[in-house]
Amino acid sequence: MISAVSISLTACNKPAENTQELSSTKNLAQIELKIGDQKGNMRAQLEASQLLEGIDYKISWYEFPAAAPVAEALNATAIDIGYLGDAPFIFANANGGHTRAIAVNRYDPYAVALLVPKDSPIKSIQDIKGKTVTANKGSIGQLVTLRAVERAGLKASDVHFKFLPPADGKLAVANGNVDVWAVWDPYTAYAEIIDGFRIIENGRGLYSGFTFLAATEQALNHQQKRAAIQDFIYRLEESQQWVNKNYQSFGKELAKITGIPEEPATLAFKRKNATWTSITDDVITTSQETADFYHLHQLLNQKIDVSGLFDREFKTKQVGN
Repeated sequence: MISAVSISLTACNKPAENTQELSSTKNLAQIELKIGDQKGNMRAQLEASQLLEGIDYKISWYEFPAAAPVAEALNATAIDIGYLGDAPFIFANANGGHTRAIAVNRYDPYAVALLVPKDSPIKSIQDIKGKTVTANKGSIGQLVTLRAVERAGLKASDVHFKFLPPADGKLAVANGNVDVWAVWDPYTAYAEIIDGFRIIENGRGLYSGFTFLAATEQALNHQQKRAAIQDFIYRLEESQQWVNKNYQSFGKELAKITGIPEEPATLAFKRKNATWTSITDDVITTSQETADFYHLHQLLNQKIDVSGLFDREFKTKQVGN
């Protein structure tokens, strides 16, 4: 279910600090950006850092539990831009999507993990042979699972998948209907701290740690929306820098905004340590590797060239690595 909240943001008397050099947003009063977010991410950061001040266009927020429905909303042009991992972005575009990645959030891939209840007999990745893993289809959780299995010397066929959204996946694991939950922060941090789940494998060395800001072709072909999107990217980048320096106070604010308890909210962003950058060569190369991996494991029906899935004209102040 899509929860949509529309907020009108017009120019304030005092613009947010360090936003004076943002791209020109003159004559954007009639522009509305429909933005798809995942719980506890872009909107929470921007509100906590007060970087929604001084905006000359309107933002309507749509919150989703995972990347798959964000991709669906983008493909249906129900939103203009959305936040989703590189794997689901590629998966969606290979299956008929028409969106472009315009900026990348680089973070510590530890945040993507395979979890089990504290009393589970599963102690390591080797123990999941013959077990069932729940994840969103085409998600970064599924990607990390497949790569972890491969690294452990097992075959993809040694594990079974039950595709469920995060909330249903957690319930299925807790009830013993599946064995392992493949998910990402803040769900990972919440499960660890509140529910006592154990991480048996994390995404380091298995996953890029890339999440994209993606846009519809319709939005990208609208000159004034492009200007608004560029302005939004600069603000988003600055809000991420603020969070990295103030994750303790942000955890408190995030708890108020999302209902996620303060301790897991703080942990999720402390260990994420993310940075927004523009699209660079390494992003495209890594994305091609992900697409090829999905094709190898028959998640994509045909090989795809991902180079056309990126718009490199949008800039950030931080140069990509």
